[in-house]
Amino acid sequence: MGIVIDDPQIEAKIRELAERTGETPQAAVAHAVDVRLAELPTRPAEERLDNDLAARRKRIRETLAYFDSLPRINENLTADEIVGYDENGLPT
Repeated sequence: MGIVIDDPQIEAKIRELAERTGETPQAAVAHAVDVRLAELPTRPAEERLDNDLAARRKRIRETLAYFDSLPRINENLTADEIVGYDENGLPT
């Protein structure tokens, strides 16, 4: 996967970092990313998956609760009455 950086200021920072460290720009970015990742707490893939799944389930429950909260209308009508056609398929 290639990364394109269209921001001249970021490019300048990468070039300065590479120049100061004596690394190639690619190596300088790789090292900077490694340092940043080392600072962050790790999150196992299973935990991320569980959190994503839990979030989806929560959204589904909220959506279902919303639809359940809507007023129920025309519950006593047949399907044909709701659509507006009689038993011969003609509009009523």
